[in-house]
Amino acid sequence: MTEKGMREVANPSAIFLSRNVESTPGSVVMAVWEGSRPLLLEVQALVDETAIGNPRRVAVGFEQNRLSMLLAILHRHGGLQVGDQDVFVNAVGGIRVEETSSDLALIFAVVSSFRNRPLSSELICFGEIGLAGEIRPVPNGQERLREAAKHGFSMAIVPEGNRPNVLIDGLEVKTVSTLKEALIAIAV
Repeated sequence: MTEKGMREVANPSAIFLSRNVESTPGSVVMAVWEGSRPLLLEVQALVDETAIGNPRRVAVGFEQNRLSMLLAILHRHGGLQVGDQDVFVNAVGGIRVEETSSDLALIFAVVSSFRNRPLSSELICFGEIGLAGEIRPVPNGQERLREAAKHGFSMAIVPEGNRPNVLIDGLEVKTVSTLKEALIAIAV
């Protein structure tokens, strides 16, 4: 908003991305669909021992119940138990993420934090995770990948159903069908 009225933001993803040279555990960039275009956002997770009582689940920018469901899927189909850990997740920039394409990024951030191993800062991901541990495709996959390439990402992990029809210069795309395949792809 300016004194002359509304002005288009030509590159909204740049507002929400702070590409650190050094990767940090618990952080990954995801491609979500906002309105009529893709938006790249960072998701952060912090997994830590529960100090006293019941483990806490805190989701800022994400649906609380979906986080609990994804943690159960991670245990059942990914073999990683975080039931005795506090889990905090945050969508950087105060964005409220409504779509399920963020599932894969949430899981990657949680695993990265739990194992205290950073993921590549060149990685982008998206995908919905089903209750059986399957990775489901999301709408507008090709556009999301083009947005990632435009911002210099060199690797993407996406659902098999979002395999690009056309190769995108500078972007290596790995496709996965299950949560186990996805966890192997990040090698954390």
